[in-house]
Amino acid sequence: GRFDRQVVVPLPDIVGREAILKIHAKKINTAPDVDLRTIARRTPGASGADLANMCNESALLAARTNKKIITMLDFRSAIEKVMFGAERRSMVITEDGKKETAYHEGGHAIVAYNLDILDPIYKATIIPTGLALGYVALLPERDEYTKSKEKMKATIAMSMGGRVAEELIFGIDKISTGAGGGAGSDIGQATKTARDMVTKFGMSEELGPLTYGENEEEVFLGRSVQKHQNVSEETARKIDSEVRRIVDEAYNKAKEILSEKIDDLHLLAKALIEYETLTGEEIKELIEKRTFEKIDPDRTIKDAGTSVPKSGKASTKPNISPGLK
Repeated sequence: GRFDRQVVVPLPDIVGREAILKIHAKKINTAPDVDLRTIARRTPGASGADLANMCNESALLAARTNKKIITMLDFRSAIEKVMFGAERRSMVITEDGKKETAYHEGGHAIVAYNLDILDPIYKATIIPTGLALGYVALLPERDEYTKSKEKMKATIAMSMGGRVAEELIFGIDKISTGAGGGAGSDIGQATKTARDMVTKFGMSEELGPLTYGENEEEVFLGRSVQKHQNVSEETARKIDSEVRRIVDEAYNKAKEILSEKIDDLHLLAKALIEYETLTGEEIKELIEKRTFEKIDPDRTIKDAGTSVPKSGKASTKPNISPGLK
């Protein structure tokens, strides 16, 4: 009566995601430009159910615009909706709020752009999406099974980039709650990553290559509290000190980058205010050339790293001078 064999069902890798997409793509009418390999590369960490939702959502998006076939643009929109949430274009944002969000997301993007160890930027937007007022998404170039200490520190620096940008532009007394708001916020994610580095992955020289459990409290039958003390008070203080040190170093790194690249921050924020959404290629071109060619959203677009058809006329973005304050 016992079944002792353990069957591990991990999330699919890029090959598995492509195979799953092929199964679901048979049920829908796709255009020749739809590249399932590109979609698989764009969706690391997606489960089979997520991929099925993306195919269904792409069909719904195509149907809403009276298309007979599903294009790569429909798939890209479906991926963003499933992974980041639906855009809330009906949400009314004041001009001051829009400017604040543009500098916040611009701070994330500038820090990420200047840290080569991080993945390339896929998209930056100030359109409210899901529970966020905007976001900066990176495009992993391959499936990642481990992370280096250097990359984790860079990730924390990127997380702090929005808060630092607000501090530099608006002043410490006028920073917003955009970086806060719980475990899923910029500060929450930065703190969790730093704590994991110290307590789970042995990346602290002060505490050594050991795993430290968290102190936990449980309510037993609603009457009493049982406390499991997994670390001593002294060790807990050292953990907190190390977490603070790692976050502070990342914060200072973000501040160093943004202080040096303040003109790039002004440039990107102004472009985000005007266009609301920029791709990674547009951000790169803007920073390097001080201008960029805005891609017409009605054109068929594959994802970053793939070719873009030349059909259709693109509007040319005029030079943007820095200094919007």
